[in-house]
Amino acid sequence: MIDTLSIFEELKENFEPSAAKKLAELLGKLYTEITNTVTKAEFKELRDIVANLAQSQNELAEAQKSSEKRLTRLEEVVEELAQAQKRTEQRVEELAQAQKRTEQELQKLAIGLKDTQKQVGGLSDTIGYTLENQAYKYLPSLLQRDYGVTITTRLKRGYLEDARGHPIEINILGEATKDGKSLLIIGECKSRLSKKNIKEFVEKRMKMFPSRYGEIFPVIVTHMISEPDAEDYAKEKGVALYYSYDFE
Repeated sequence: MIDTLSIFEELKENFEPSAAKKLAELLGKLYTEITNTVTKAEFKELRDIVANLAQSQNELAEAQKSSEKRLTRLEEVVEELAQAQKRTEQRVEELAQAQKRTEQELQKLAIGLKDTQKQVGGLSDTIGYTLENQAYKYLPSLLQRDYGVTITTRLKRGYLEDARGHPIEINILGEATKDGKSLLIIGECKSRLSKKNIKEFVEKRMKMFPSRYGEIFPVIVTHMISEPDAEDYAKEKGVALYYSYDFE
């Protein structure tokens, strides 16, 4: 607050008392107006600042509220994902167990198949041996009747060395003569005969043996043919073909 009395005392030294009083009063009034003006401006500025702060606080509260909502939703999504992952892990475990059971069943089937193959192989061998045994018994008379071939040794299963000296198993093996000429009987038994079997027998099997064995008389014995022209094909290749029912 301004001291107008002190100002008046100082002004009296240079002005008339009435003028000094007037001037001192004027200065006091001017100071009061200036003081009031500054205070109002500052108050208005402060009020504006407070209003802005309140608005910012409201905006911050709204933003925080939105963030809390998003956070809550995020927590829900995370929980849903956790449950989905748990279900997936359970499903994977179920699939793993199912795969394990499947592998066990496949292993059982593989063992069963192996046993079946052994049984089929044994049955095939039995059928083959039965066919061979019949051939040993009946071929001598059939070859004599159909081709004029006389068997001079007992027909049997045996071995011949190929051109490289390796022993090759022969289903039907024996010696024979025809018109005074020596022959070597080489025969094969097939439960089901195809033209491919005949071709391989003539073009591969027969050519494995060196010329020192002399002339070879090829014979094939089968239960049945798999192609209607297989019998004619055998004749074209010079193979004597007999069926199991020929041995009755």
